[in-house]
Amino acid sequence: MQLLIKGARVVDPSRNIDGRMDILINDGRITQLGDNLDSPGARILDASGLVAAPGLVDMHVHLREPGFEVKETVASGCAAAARGGVTTLVAMPNTRPATDCPDIVRLVQAKAAFTGINVLPAGAVTLGQKGERLTDFTALKAAGIPAFTDDGVPIQNLALLREAMRQVKSLGLPLLDHCEDKDLVQNYAVNEGKVSQALGLPGRPAVAEELQIMRDVMLAEDTGAHIHICHISTGKGVDIIRQAKARGIWITCETCPQYFILTEQEILSQGSMARVNPPLRTLADVDAIRAGLQDGTIDAIVTDHAPHTTEEKAQPLPDAPSGMVGLETSLTLSLTALYHTGALPLSRVLSLMSASPAALLGLDKGTLEVGRDADLVIFDPDQEWIIDKNQFISKGRNTPFHGRKVQGKVKYTISQGNIIYQEG
Repeated sequence: MQLLIKGARVVDPSRNIDGRMDILINDGRITQLGDNLDSPGARILDASGLVAAPGLVDMHVHLREPGFEVKETVASGCAAAARGGVTTLVAMPNTRPATDCPDIVRLVQAKAAFTGINVLPAGAVTLGQKGERLTDFTALKAAGIPAFTDDGVPIQNLALLREAMRQVKSLGLPLLDHCEDKDLVQNYAVNEGKVSQALGLPGRPAVAEELQIMRDVMLAEDTGAHIHICHISTGKGVDIIRQAKARGIWITCETCPQYFILTEQEILSQGSMARVNPPLRTLADVDAIRAGLQDGTIDAIVTDHAPHTTEEKAQPLPDAPSGMVGLETSLTLSLTALYHTGALPLSRVLSLMSASPAALLGLDKGTLEVGRDADLVIFDPDQEWIIDKNQFISKGRNTPFHGRKVQGKVKYTISQGNIIYQEG
């Protein structure tokens, strides 16, 4: 099947392309980019006034299946990804059972095979994510995982973590680490600061995140492993990584829209809907995260898409689970907060959401190069709309961005030449 996209503003950060042109797709691959292309018999997609860019690569998503299908399934999560312009995603291993063996990797891959989304299950670092014994790294790599992580269960055992880093180094894969010292954060619901004091609640201190980032930097220097810090949220954390990169240490990091848009004050108006780990921080931290995006310290924008049921999130703040959904809103929130404010050019926003995460994971994605898979997002960068959680395709409705006016809307998502989402 041939598809001819006409008249788009093509923005491909991987190749420094930004200009009006046509894109010809044949049998799932990009075959030509240029002006006034013609191909008799091709389906025509008029993209005049729209931006065509590489499909987004979200390297931090919770699909919940197996084990928590009431929150999300692979199918519903992938449908939400398509609506948000995401064509490739990394599924976190905190399922039940955990993704700690090839059988679970294959299960998730099989569930995703017919969704049109390229789903890459991450392998757990430890069996059952218990932090006691390492998984079979070699077997998990052979099953096709792109990275190792225990995600929301930070590894406290330094000897075990150091050995894990040695193994990922030998296998050529990154280790993605959620950095919060569990002894300091317990199951606390909010950042330690003015808001926690006002609510009379114990807080999750910023230093709990920063200590583990510093630990990881030192171990990355010691082992030579590629360590990737998940969802960075503090200004000092950004500074630590900035300095480590300047010393040539192989460390990368990501952040999420909530950390460059919202502050801890959101807890006072939205309660558990704004509860997330790590927690929303201060305005100074938000500014520092934006600075880290601007100077290249932060390598990727992800969602940490974490659906929960309405009943779970309706619990009192100390009892409700942490997390918010984001697959359907990450692009529009990033455009609104970063591109339309002038903080970042469009190409840089798109690079943080496609080319950069693809490169740090070693994926053959995030580009519109001729001969590559035709994975694209086509969007109107200027269209204003209001986020309505009741319109989400995801099973999750837990977002603090409900009712927010945003700018930039996905019109089409194309995966391997197939239109898997079309607005309306």
